[in-house]
Amino acid sequence: MTEKLNLSAGPHIRDRFTTPFIMLVVLLSLVPTAVVGVCVHGLHSLWIILASIGSAVVTELLFCLVTKRRISIWDGSAAVTGMLLALSLSPSTPIALPIIGSVFAILVVKCCFGGLGKNFINPALAARCFLLISFGNAMTAFPAIDGMSSATPVAELMSGRMIDITSMFLGTANGVIGTSVLALLVGGLVLWGLDIIHGEICFSVLVSFTLVMGLFGGHGFDPKFLLAHLCGGGVVMGAFFMATDYTTSPVSRLGQFLYGCLIGVLGALFRCFGHAADSFSYSIIIANLFTPLIDTFIVQKPYAYRKSAIAKANGEQKQPLLQRIPKPVIALTLITLLAGVALSGVFTMTEDTIEAQKAAAKRASFKVVLPDADADDPFKPLEAPQGVYGDGAYRKTVINEVYEGVDRNGNTVGYVFSITNSNGYEGDIKLSLGIKADGTVYGIEFTELNETPGKGSLAAEPAFKDQFNNRIADAFELNSENPNGIDAITGATITSNAVLDAVNAGLDYFHNVLEGGN
Repeated sequence: MTEKLNLSAGPHIRDRFTTPFIMLVVLLSLVPTAVVGVCVHGLHSLWIILASIGSAVVTELLFCLVTKRRISIWDGSAAVTGMLLALSLSPSTPIALPIIGSVFAILVVKCCFGGLGKNFINPALAARCFLLISFGNAMTAFPAIDGMSSATPVAELMSGRMIDITSMFLGTANGVIGTSVLALLVGGLVLWGLDIIHGEICFSVLVSFTLVMGLFGGHGFDPKFLLAHLCGGGVVMGAFFMATDYTTSPVSRLGQFLYGCLIGVLGALFRCFGHAADSFSYSIIIANLFTPLIDTFIVQKPYAYRKSAIAKANGEQKQPLLQRIPKPVIALTLITLLAGVALSGVFTMTEDTIEAQKAAAKRASFKVVLPDADADDPFKPLEAPQGVYGDGAYRKTVINEVYEGVDRNGNTVGYVFSITNSNGYEGDIKLSLGIKADGTVYGIEFTELNETPGKGSLAAEPAFKDQFNNRIADAFELNSENPNGIDAITGATITSNAVLDAVNAGLDYFHNVLEGGN
């Protein structure tokens, strides 16, 4: 007999994914949150990530060389450990700490217990807890986004203060490098959709954590309270990337479900009755220690010895609907929903800023069209005739606001109008119009102009808008040779008419309501 026999321990089941492929996908799924962390917290975060990954890989390489074992760094597990450790650290962590932590994770927790698949607890979490115990002050110092030292959002929440859930979800809040819940969820759902991680673990962690927080958190099932705790303290990273480690999690589906529930319950109890804001790491490590016990008492049924599989093969049982929908489809749907939530969150975060910028731009345009108003508070609001000109002589023109301009002596020097005309070629045209007290049009300034580039957009050029400057008229006319004539923009008559109607509406209000400023 010339052929050699390959003797190996069971189980003799091969998956379609190799270990290097799985580790590569996990590493790539962590890249989005790493990018967010570096963009938000600065370049030092990148050095922490590189130092952690590099130290983990070099430590495993040196161990293999010293012990004359097969070089195992190509499976990617050391790089994943380094990345997970780095993302769980503060962006102000000294570079020495991720190096020390990676050496501890690889050398002590992984290699000394036999290498990949032999460690009894998650190496990255073990290293983080080791650093927390050994270097508590450095590990719990979190610089705020503005550069001042500050507590994490969960620490603020546990002390009873209000926090911004949207910033926590997007990753712009204070915290560890990998704090973007959105990026973590996207990466985690990709892994789940590819069937690389088990939904029984990650989803049972999130559900059980939420239920216990609702029961014992002191705020009931208040959505804001529960979302705040879910978005902070490493819950999402732990559920999708730490708890789902193959080596330290149970084999059976039921065991995985119980394991996930144990993590969620412990994490919530530590959060409710403990004092450490980042205690979720300890709940996963404790659950890791229970994995052998779970596998002992909850044994997976022998392969192919399942009544449901036989019934399905005989056509006697149909798959549930959720099982008939491919996981990638579900994962992509959830990612799309998350993207929508993120976009709405970004809008909510920036809405006030955008409105403030618009108000500042409007005020600046007032100064351009009526510079003689130079008091400390130069523009006094007057009651504006909302909708007076809606569909009348000036075609869909609305005077939004009217301001009286005053100088330093309190004298009226003119009026400023904020006017919108909805008859532009591409939609609304909004401008500020300044009229002196004697009825002279000082000028116009656009605050919203979305007309066609090279045509209607030329309305903002001096060649067109300066035609109104320093002229007295009851109303202007387009392409007229009389003293009140305004030359239209070539090829943009619709835009020219819209601007003219807006200006004439302001003049009409000035002469007929404000009585020429008298």
